[in-house]
Amino acid sequence: MNRWQGIDTFLFDWDGTLADTAQPVYDAFRKSLREFGIPLDLQTYERIYSTNWYRMYEELRLPQKHWKEADSLWLHHYSNGAPGLMPGAETALGEFARRNCTLGIVTRGSRDRILEEIGRSGLNGAFAVVICGDDVVHGKPHPEGLEAALNRIGRKASSCCYTGDSPEDIEMGRRGLVLTVGIPGPYPSSRNLAASRPDFLFDSLDQF
Repeated sequence: MNRWQGIDTFLFDWDGTLADTAQPVYDAFRKSLREFGIPLDLQTYERIYSTNWYRMYEELRLPQKHWKEADSLWLHHYSNGAPGLMPGAETALGEFARRNCTLGIVTRGSRDRILEEIGRSGLNGAFAVVICGDDVVHGKPHPEGLEAALNRIGRKASSCCYTGDSPEDIEMGRRGLVLTVGIPGPYPSSRNLAASRPDFLFDSLDQF
């Protein structure tokens, strides 16, 4: 049986999957935490990395009363970077569009940041739906964001594929009953991607 039969909707994670944001994200963490007197070297960052930043703050023993300020500092430092697209992203999205596939984004990132980066990447109009962390109550791996995207564009889970670079992406897709594709990216969480057993695992967007 061809598992791709009937799949015409391709939803993607943003950070580390389509957008090459890993280095700017680390740099922003390092600079913002330094303002609280907390050093963050790459080895420590890779050891404690989580898509839930507050878990990282806890690991680094940053008092909770400073978390909001730390978030603001992170956004300030991150905004000075200029992340580009992952290798092969523009070509892959163009090929899917040529085949009249519906494209979308489901991400933890904030809407303001994601829309700005989509525009800066020249992808305005490429996505039929963009669901961000601001749009849901439950973040990944809860399937709320995925379900919201499908509802908004009037698609069924059986026609959808979700692609991401982390185990939580694959878990969200599995819980949302869609086909899952894993593509390792530059974030530390990608090291555990294969163990999350996506339906398909590719080395790159080009291979996908």
